[in-house]
Amino acid sequence: MTNNDDLRFSKNVSSYVSVIIVLAIIAMLVLGALFGVFYIKQGMKPLDKDSTEVVRVEVPAGSSSTDISNMLEEKGIIKNSKFFKLYLRLNSISNYQAGEFELSPSMDYETIAKTLETGVLYEEVHYKLTVPEGYTVDEIGDLVQEVLPVEKDEFINLVQDKEYLKELQKDYKDMLTDEIFDEDIKYPLEGYLYPATYDITEEQPDLDKLVRQMLNATRSNTFNLYKSVTYTVNYEGENEELSFHEFLTFSSLVEKEATSLADRAKITSVFLNRMAENPSMPLQTDPTVLYAKGIHKEVVLYEDLEVDDPFNTYIHKGLTPGPIGAPGTESVQSVLNPANTNYYYFLADKDGVNHFAETYEEHQENREKYIEGD
Repeated sequence: MTNNDDLRFSKNVSSYVSVIIVLAIIAMLVLGALFGVFYIKQGMKPLDKDSTEVVRVEVPAGSSSTDISNMLEEKGIIKNSKFFKLYLRLNSISNYQAGEFELSPSMDYETIAKTLETGVLYEEVHYKLTVPEGYTVDEIGDLVQEVLPVEKDEFINLVQDKEYLKELQKDYKDMLTDEIFDEDIKYPLEGYLYPATYDITEEQPDLDKLVRQMLNATRSNTFNLYKSVTYTVNYEGENEELSFHEFLTFSSLVEKEATSLADRAKITSVFLNRMAENPSMPLQTDPTVLYAKGIHKEVVLYEDLEVDDPFNTYIHKGLTPGPIGAPGTESVQSVLNPANTNYYYFLADKDGVNHFAETYEEHQENREKYIEGD
């Protein structure tokens, strides 16, 4: 081997050694980084996720992230104050509420930080249940089964259990009266489960808690509006004050018929005008027929109108025995603030637009123009 060959060999060996050293350094850095990430993640987990201990922590006004982090470690809420301080910095959390907080070693960093930032206990949302306006108890049961790890029958059985309903009456005395137990009513809580979006923070939902959330929303949004006035209707020439159950029933009829806020006020006026006649006119609203038959379809046939059921407003005058769905705020507001009209009739065309009429002749003309003429 020549001197030049020796030189080339030495250079190649040096290059290989350099590459190996660089790769070794990179590998150590990667492993170090992975270990660091793992170590930090472990440090950010709840100190004791199974703990039931609750610790009162007082945060003085003007406390820094360092002060709070050290305090939480001293109180046994977190494992490492440095990691918690790092978490706050990485998530741009710097404003803290002063005051006394109840914290637990079972809380993760996010829960603790959000609680300190907002002043209220932060809970992770596991499910969102959105109940549309007008939904019946049966439809809500379908939603519960679809969104939550709960069978529909479990929900339906709970809201029909008389002993359970009696317990609810104790907490909602003015709102849940014995009217919900009328023998003609299909579901006692029909109309009382407010249409809204509900955040559920338990992995295994508590159905009693969910029902109470819905009832609380009805109390806040509908019952309080009802209580703010004395609501009366003119029925066959006599003024009659409606109970909340009857008011909710009226609102549900409007909800099921309406497509816009303006229409809701006019539809309310149609129903009021019909009831005020002496003798009163049947309300003749198709959704009550579908509710009576327990079906959902777009077109109501003449044979459907003959169903013998207390909820059929084609053969029974006045309001139905109870709500036929959960009314939203717009329908409730429309019942409280009806339009002043002389309308007695209305119908919806194929596009869902309502057409109102004062006389039966005008109503027939609308039918020929918007229904039969299509």
